[in-house]
Formats: sequence, C-alpha cells, structure tokens
Amino acid sequence: MAASEDKVRPGPVQWLRYSVGGRLPAELAPWVLKDATSRAWRWRLAARSLVYLIPLASVWLLLPGPLGLRLSLSLMAMVVGVFYSQAYGDESVELRVAKHGYEYGQARAVRRERENAADAEGWETYKAIYRS
Repeated sequence: MAASEDKVRPGPVQWLRYSVGGRLPAELAPWVLKDATSRAWRWRLAARSLVYLIPLASVWLLLPGPLGLRLSLSLMAMVVGVFYSQAYGDESVELRVAKHGYEYGQARAVRRERENAADAEGWETYKAIYRS
C-alpha cells in the first residue's frame, strides 16, 4: 500500500535541516507546499525560527551577570527574532517553496485562493441570514 501525500512527512533530522534552509528529497516536495499553505503556516514559520533562536538564547543564559538581565536578553532576542521571521515570512516561504521545485508565488496563490473561497462562503452566509 503506497503512502498518500498527506502521510509523507520529513523525519526529525530532515525537519531540522529543512528549518535551517536545507532542501528535502523530491518525494517530500508536496509536504513543503502543504507546510507553506496550511492554515497554520505562520505558526510553522515561528517554530522554524525557534530552531535558530533557542540555542542562541540558551548560550546567553549561561553568560555571567544577573539572572534577570540574562532572562530578559534571551526573551527579547526570541521576541525580536520571531517578529522578523514573521515580517519577512511570506518572502522566505516563497523562496523555500521555489527551492523545492514549485513556481515562485505558488504558495501565495494557494493561500489567496483559499482566503477568497472562505470570503465567498462568508458572504453567502451573510446574504442568507441578513439579506433574505
């Protein structure tokens, strides 16, 4: 029995490599597109950015100095890092998808199509309730 596209996922080591910008095998390309277009793609992006940030923040916790200062430094670094990953998230996700063989802009188009369908459905519900 062949695995469906939804069941094929990267292993932990592959995911870590993918998180730091590595390319996954060709059979995982559909998963990359799903990762970039799922409803939770922003949360997934934040999780990938934490792969960089947690080791850095951990090292700062080991520096000498008051514990409050070290904790605030680590927390601020993580907040700023996640903020910037979100600010440039659309571009980084498009580059990630293009790296795996899809056309640049395809993830954005899939997300926009899903949003338009949801908007149309919401408008139809509104018309049925309030415009009848």
